[in-house]
Amino acid sequence: MNVIYELYKLGKLAEKRNPMYESSKYAKLMIYIGAAFWAGYLAFFGILFAFAFQGEAVEPYHMLNQGLIFVLALDYVMRFTFQKPPTQEMQPFLLLPIKRVRLIDALLIRSGMSAFNWIWHFMFVPFALLTVLRFYGLWGVLLYCIGLWLLILINNYWYLFTRTLMGEKIWWVLLPLVVYGLLAAALFIPEESPIFDFSMNVGEGFITGNILTFLGVLAVLALVMLANRVLLSHLTYKENAKVEDAKVKHVTDFGFFNRFGEIGEYMRLELKLFTRNKTPKQQLYTAMAIVAMFVLLVSFTDVYGESMSAFIFFYNFAIFGVMFLANVMSYEGNYIDGLLTRKESLYSLLLAKFYLYTVMMLIPMVLMIPAMVMGKSSFLHCLSWVIFVSGFVYFLFFQVVVYNKNTLPLNKKLTARLNTNGMQQVISLAVFAIPLMLRFGLEAFFERWIVDLVFIGIGLAFMVTHRLWIRNVYQRFMAKKYAQLEGFRSTRE
Repeated sequence: MNVIYELYKLGKLAEKRNPMYESSKYAKLMIYIGAAFWAGYLAFFGILFAFAFQGEAVEPYHMLNQGLIFVLALDYVMRFTFQKPPTQEMQPFLLLPIKRVRLIDALLIRSGMSAFNWIWHFMFVPFALLTVLRFYGLWGVLLYCIGLWLLILINNYWYLFTRTLMGEKIWWVLLPLVVYGLLAAALFIPEESPIFDFSMNVGEGFITGNILTFLGVLAVLALVMLANRVLLSHLTYKENAKVEDAKVKHVTDFGFFNRFGEIGEYMRLELKLFTRNKTPKQQLYTAMAIVAMFVLLVSFTDVYGESMSAFIFFYNFAIFGVMFLANVMSYEGNYIDGLLTRKESLYSLLLAKFYLYTVMMLIPMVLMIPAMVMGKSSFLHCLSWVIFVSGFVYFLFFQVVVYNKNTLPLNKKLTARLNTNGMQQVISLAVFAIPLMLRFGLEAFFERWIVDLVFIGIGLAFMVTHRLWIRNVYQRFMAKKYAQLEGFRSTRE
């Protein structure tokens, strides 16, 4: 426990000493407001489910217990956006006289203690108080919430295990695809799925304090923690041993971009960033794999309702921005000194990024063809997201340029430390909140095709004026370039 406390204390000191700390203080208020909003949102659903499930053949908590698999699946998907691997905190401590396995154990325990693992209890606790309390009292409510927390912990370590494997080799994305595909088949193909009964019995075991239920869940939790421990120990040793393959396998010149002058040169630089460096290459493959996974789930199953499907469609088109533009300029922080030696070169770089990521929107558009063929979406709907994301959403992401001072290593994945300031987090939250709230609000009054046209109009307005707002971003960056440069230099490894 002493190691955990020391890691926590040193992490707080590192946060305060980070060059982006000052710019984070005011944005944290917005983050707290957003967190309070989502907590209230989940509490509302907990109360809603408690009353909506009344009048069924079984008790309301039986109905929720049968659907726990869907809550865990949604929790797993959310972690791709909001949770970073715990090994990103390891790098400063690997040189200290601490056993690597002991350090990994401490980081895994810290991951389990994360506040993110409690967020679903804003829904579970009100639901339990309205449904479980009258039959089993406060003790039943407490045991129920503890049991659900253990399931969330298992989900946390399952995510860490699969996410680490996917970061090492993109083909490991097949593991969660196969697991959730088999679960979907077991849920929906039989007329009476045994999964629903099993899930209901597990929830009932939590409420009644069944010792075998808790022992079984704890055994699974210990197993996934052990799997993470072994995997992380092996991969961190491999990464820090720095065994590199110096053989050049393939060289692409991208001569097509010569005709576009300086902007084309930076577009070529961005593409070589993906093809020559381990971390961005893996991010690109991961983004494409996630889009393919969501498209298959939405196209050929009815796992997600209309609201969740809308989120998935948006996420599929915004994922390249989430992966790369949410920390825009972090990779360039490795060589930002050279970029600033030439007048206007940074402006050309930002234009090149905008053009390249706009063209890359064709990738999710093509991958969405199965959803269009199966009637789950229309061409106009997908086109509206392409244009809206390329215009308005990228406008929001490019504001990160002014606030980001953190350099990301090009070839480290597990032990690379990622620091994001408050404004980056606010912008990321706005990227998800504004488009979805706007679409849901408009669809309450207008037909979907009208809303699609409105989104196309908004997106086109920002695309047509892209040089104006990119130049504004460039000028604001240059006004504080020395502070930015100091931050990029101090966060290099």
